[in-house]
Amino acid sequence: MADRPKIIVLDDDPTGSQTVHSCLLLMRWDVETLRLGLRDLAPIFFILTNTRALPPEKAATLTREVCQNLKIAIEAEGIKDFLVVSRSDSTLRGHYPIETDAIAEELGPFDAHFLTPAFFEGGRITRDSIHYLVVNGKETPVHETEFARDSVFGYSTSYLPDYVEEKTKGRIPAPQVERFTLEDIRQGSQERLMGLTNNVCCAVDAEIQSDLDRFAQDLLAAAAEGKRFLFRSAASLLTSLAQLGPQPVAPEAMAEYERTQQPGAVIVGSHVKKTTQQLEQLLKESQVAPIEIDVTRFRDDFTQTAEVRQETLQRVQEAFNAGKTAVIYTSRTELTFDDVQQRLDFGEAVSGLLMEIVQNLPTEISFLISKGGITSNDVLSTGLGLRSVQLLGQILAGCSMVITSDNHPRFPNLPVVLFPGNVGDETGLATVYRRLRP
Repeated sequence: MADRPKIIVLDDDPTGSQTVHSCLLLMRWDVETLRLGLRDLAPIFFILTNTRALPPEKAATLTREVCQNLKIAIEAEGIKDFLVVSRSDSTLRGHYPIETDAIAEELGPFDAHFLTPAFFEGGRITRDSIHYLVVNGKETPVHETEFARDSVFGYSTSYLPDYVEEKTKGRIPAPQVERFTLEDIRQGSQERLMGLTNNVCCAVDAEIQSDLDRFAQDLLAAAAEGKRFLFRSAASLLTSLAQLGPQPVAPEAMAEYERTQQPGAVIVGSHVKKTTQQLEQLLKESQVAPIEIDVTRFRDDFTQTAEVRQETLQRVQEAFNAGKTAVIYTSRTELTFDDVQQRLDFGEAVSGLLMEIVQNLPTEISFLISKGGITSNDVLSTGLGLRSVQLLGQILAGCSMVITSDNHPRFPNLPVVLFPGNVGDETGLATVYRRLRP
């Protein structure tokens, strides 16, 4: 389909490309970089805004800035048809409606915006407008999970129309949300889509990928007739919109991207329970070297980080010389702070330390695994200093693998795994390691 619209994804953390492959991820959004994405042959590209890590005002400002630059880039490239996706969390966390409002003001007007939080690889489905998390085969309404108690993005309901009313503080009342049920989608919705106007909010059901395939077909047909749509979506809809087919190299065979016969490195920033369980399993592998960073050493005195960095890098080099993959992780004890600012400053100090370690890893490492959404974003933009990166595909359901360019000053052609905190079973991290180190 030569006339397919370009799919532009503003991703609020670096893991939204976890269901697609063979496209560009952009770490910057100046006009020239955005033009790279628009010119790329793939039908979809991602702009990693990482806004989920920002306070609301900053998230809004950054989203506006991206959209203003996009407007210029779209005009410069003569792009007529495009769809905008505000990619966010499949457990309903994130700056909604702040981001979709900013996009609508800058790139609108839109006829509708769709909430499509289903993410099948992660066990997230939507039925009768209620969003569920499937854990061990059991469907749990997402407001009954730990995600709904998020200190920044908490919410009280899994029924999407009520969620919209809660998040918009009543500006969009629940009865005004258009519901696309499984029955609607499976019967076909193009006619109804043609009737949507005035950026109406729509909640979309989906239980299996073919539901979104059918819906995407109707959306693209309506868009071809001139309808303008905006999406607040998890990753599974992107699979259906982009229609990329299977990835070139199967997940189990991704070791073929290795650049050297040397060991790799693993960096673990995420602190969620699942990450800790996965880390425990990984450390049982015989060819890994556990390197714990005791963050309590600089909790109250950031000047200590230089000493910790030197010690850590020395241990990494020793592991590398011994033919072992260094697994660098922060101590797992949960620290308490007097106030939010202190906690944020400490988080920044930890991230800064981890990125200096990434910058100084042995240049011959064969791969890098980054565990945690924010950690992965920092690894790409700060640790590796990338402007854009090519997505190869998924090495595990929901885990993207990218590769640096062949002219990277320190790590050319380095395969990097972006492993979200909450993805995979307990053996997930060990599985990825074994796939890269058969």
